[in-house]
Amino acid sequence: MYIFLGDIIVYFCISFGVVLGGSMLSGIAAVLTLQSPVDKMLVVSENIKIWAMVAAVGGTIDPIRYIESQMAEGHLNPAIKQILLIVIAFIGAQMGTMLIQMICKGETRP
Repeated sequence: MYIFLGDIIVYFCISFGVVLGGSMLSGIAAVLTLQSPVDKMLVVSENIKIWAMVAAVGGTIDPIRYIESQMAEGHLNPAIKQILLIVIAFIGAQMGTMLIQMICKGETRP
């Protein structure tokens, strides 16, 4: 149980960090190229979400194959855990995007 809880935290933090770091660095790049950093950060934060999830779950199709093989063998618990990890990665990426939107738009709530 503790290992799974640790995985949840790691998957969340990876996807959150990919969105946050990628967006912040795109803002720096926008300043260096004389573009609007706010606009660039907002666009990148939306476009990088799927890649943040891919990075968190391992970057390949293996997690999907794992779910399929476990369900085919009748083992639902490992498949459900893997699906939950994918959902957690999505939540991390979404929260990263929401944070960038709050920073760029100056809003206190989404």
